[in-house]
Amino acid sequence: MKLKEISNKEFKKIADKSPEITFHQTESWANLKETNGWINYFVKYDDNTCALLLAKKMPIINKYIFYSPRGFLIDYNNKELLKDFTKEIKEFIKSKNGIFVKIDPNVEYIERDNDGNIVENGYNNKKAHKNLVSLGYKHYGFNLMQDTLQPRWMHVIETNRSLDEVNSEMESKTRQILRKNIRSGIHVHDIKKEELKDFKEIMEKTAERRAFIDRPFKYYENMWKHLHDSGILKIMIADIDFNEYKENTKKELTELEESLKDRINKYENKELKMNEKKYNSHNKQDKEAIERLKRELIKIDELIEKYGPKKNLGGILFLVYGNEVLSLYGGSDEELMQFKSAYTVHYEGVKYAVENNYKRYNFYGITGDFRETNPLYGLYLFKKSFGGHVVELIGEYDLVVNKPLYHLYKIAYGLYHGVKKIGKK
Repeated sequence: MKLKEISNKEFKKIADKSPEITFHQTESWANLKETNGWINYFVKYDDNTCALLLAKKMPIINKYIFYSPRGFLIDYNNKELLKDFTKEIKEFIKSKNGIFVKIDPNVEYIERDNDGNIVENGYNNKKAHKNLVSLGYKHYGFNLMQDTLQPRWMHVIETNRSLDEVNSEMESKTRQILRKNIRSGIHVHDIKKEELKDFKEIMEKTAERRAFIDRPFKYYENMWKHLHDSGILKIMIADIDFNEYKENTKKELTELEESLKDRINKYENKELKMNEKKYNSHNKQDKEAIERLKRELIKIDELIEKYGPKKNLGGILFLVYGNEVLSLYGGSDEELMQFKSAYTVHYEGVKYAVENNYKRYNFYGITGDFRETNPLYGLYLFKKSFGGHVVELIGEYDLVVNKPLYHLYKIAYGLYHGVKKIGKK
């Protein structure tokens, strides 16, 4: 059987049947990458095996590097099929003046639990990895940090079940934060195109805080153009209604004051059977809570004075396709991070996945280093608090077609990124 180029419509019919399908292997993603200079090819080997190949021309040498994002879509455990497909892919890359093709399959390496531990007697795809290496694919290793094109480590929640079941696996602190955010008047909505500038502003502030360079506004416009109408792109923003927050706080304060007054009256009239120590303890707690709520009301008025009745807190850009809802990236306003809006936006993403019958919600990148000394350990703890489990993929591979030019490319690539790191410092 021979590899052949096919139309994007024929490709979609085959690709959508694959359990490994993601937004990466779609016409929409190919069109988006085209705006950054990537040529796209849709190829198939048989009615169950296909790949989106992206190619970019290298300056000076007039050759191309190829990348199949989260591809190929093939049964990697079938060595004979993989062997024949590999031969065909190499010939195809060679015919297009290619140097190599990079892949990072959406295939789990070994089953892990929510703590990152290997599940005893769990599933694994070690055979798939061995097949790739034996057929000449150069593996980048089982890296622990985020140093590949796409994350090798992710955190996901299974959402093909009821929301109550999902909620039951969340840590009590997470549920408490979500309830508090409701009381604080925090709401989440899907943005319209004219609100892209608001999301861009959130990302700019996040970039300043975390010391990275945000993408230009044109990047977000292109994502909207190529991914939104096809249903892949979904951006949610959380805002806070300070007036609602104030009214909820007032109501809580009134209820607490009335409860305290009622207890005191019943105790003094001997209608309440309670020992003095317990009575005084309850009164002390309520009085402290009343004072806290009064201080909170003063702060809310200060926030209204500074920001007006409403203010955007943060947002997340989701990519939705195949079996999952994926949280690609997001940010928040540093001045109002005490409201922890990220919890609510992620939860809305989880709810969307459950209500629309997606198999899982993907928090996306974490690291595989689960030690407390890891500087990114807090990110993992945040995602872990929602329940779910760690996903470890098999990793990144290069299939080399032209060895001399591949080595030259690797040297040039290393120098380029070395200069970039120096520039950032």
